[in-house]
Amino acid sequence: MRHNGERWRAPYATDPATTRGRLIPEPSSPTRSDFQRDRDRIIHSSAFRRLKHKTQVFVHHEGDHYRTRLTHTLEVSQIARALARALGLDEDLAEALALSHDLGHTCFGHTGEDALDALMAEHGGFDHNAQALRIVTRLERRYAGFDGLNLAWETLEGLVKHNGPLLEPDGTPTLRWAARGIPAAILEYDGLNSLELARFAGPEAQVAALADDIAYDSHDLDDGLRAGLFDLADLEAVPFLAEILAEIDGLHPGLDPSRKIHELARRVITRFVEDVIAEGGRRIAALAPGDVAAIRAASAPVIAFSPAIAAADAAIKTFLFARMYRHPGVLAVRAKADIIVADLFSRFTAEPGAMPDEWSAGLEGAGEGRVARRVADYIAGMTDTYAVLAHRRLFPTTPDLHWSPESKGLPLAEP
Repeated sequence: MRHNGERWRAPYATDPATTRGRLIPEPSSPTRSDFQRDRDRIIHSSAFRRLKHKTQVFVHHEGDHYRTRLTHTLEVSQIARALARALGLDEDLAEALALSHDLGHTCFGHTGEDALDALMAEHGGFDHNAQALRIVTRLERRYAGFDGLNLAWETLEGLVKHNGPLLEPDGTPTLRWAARGIPAAILEYDGLNSLELARFAGPEAQVAALADDIAYDSHDLDDGLRAGLFDLADLEAVPFLAEILAEIDGLHPGLDPSRKIHELARRVITRFVEDVIAEGGRRIAALAPGDVAAIRAASAPVIAFSPAIAAADAAIKTFLFARMYRHPGVLAVRAKADIIVADLFSRFTAEPGAMPDEWSAGLEGAGEGRVARRVADYIAGMTDTYAVLAHRRLFPTTPDLHWSPESKGLPLAEP
C-alpha cells in the first residue's frame, strides 16, 4: 500500500506510518506523510531562508556563481533523494534531513562557528549541529501551538546523529565528543525526548551525511578551480581525480577549461553516488535487516563509501584543505570576519539592549551564561550581510571583506 503519493520503500526503510511521533501531538495530514510535513516546515522556516546569504567558503558578494549554504543544501538534497530512491529508503525523510543539516551554521562559514565556539568556551561552546536542534525545537517561533517546528522523532534523530552515535554503548561520549562533552542543547532535549544517542540513526540520515560529503567534494573543486585557487594540473596529485581527468581528455580532447571543470565535477558526483549505492547494497545484503531497528542496532554504518572511495574522499579533502580552505586570500577574509563576530559578541554581551527587543527581552538580571547563549543564538542566525551591517551600525570602522580571487578567464556562466 502506498499513501499520500509516497514511493515504494524497502522493509528496512523508515516508514512514516510507524513514526514515533512528535513531542507535541498533532492531527495527521490527509495529504502528506509526517516526513513530507517536516520537509515543508523546514523549507518554510526563517532559518532556511537565511541560508541564501550565508557563506560556504567565499564571501557571498565576491561572485554570484559561488556556492552559498543554500545552494549547497539544495545540491545535498538532490543527491540524498537519488541515493534514497536507489536503496529503497524514504525519500522524504532523506530530503528533510538534507535540507535541515546546515540550519545551525553561522554567518561567514566555518569562521563564524570557530569564532563563536571560542567565545562560548566558558559556556558550553558552540556546535552547528546542536544549534540546528535548538532552531527546530526552540528558536523558530512561527506556530501558534509550540516553539520550534515540532518535527517527527525520526527527523530529529537524524539531524543529531547523521554523523554517527554520540555515545558509546557504556554511555561515555564517542571519540569526537570525549574531550569537550556532548553539547548541552542535545543532552537537554535527549532528557526530554530520548534520541537514543548510543545507536546509529536510520538509513536516511546516513544517506544525507554521505550526500553532504559528495556535494562538498564536487562543488568545492568546482568553485576552487573557477576562482583560480588551483589549476586542473594541480589535481593530478590526487590519483582519483587524475584518472577522471585522463578519461575526460580521452573522450573530449581539447575541451575548453570551463567545460572540463564541469565534466570533472559531474563525474566525481556520479562515481561517488554509484559507489554508495553499490556498497550500501552489499552491506544491506550482509546484514539482512528486517526493519529499520536492525540498522539502528548495527555496529557500523550500513550506508557508506567503499574503502577505495573513502580513500578518494579523504584525498580530495586533504587537497582542498591545503589549497582552498588555507589559501592566503581565504585566510585573510576569515581573519577579518573573525573580528566582526568577536566585536559583535563583546558588544552584545556587555550591552544586551543593543540587540533587537525580541532578543534582549527577559535578560535583565540574567546570568552571564544565559546572556552569552542568547547572544550566540542571535549572531548565529545572522547572514553575512546582516552581520556586516550590524557591525557598521555599532562600530566606527568595519573590516573590508571584499576579495576577488583570480578567475583566470574561466567563464562562470554562458555569455
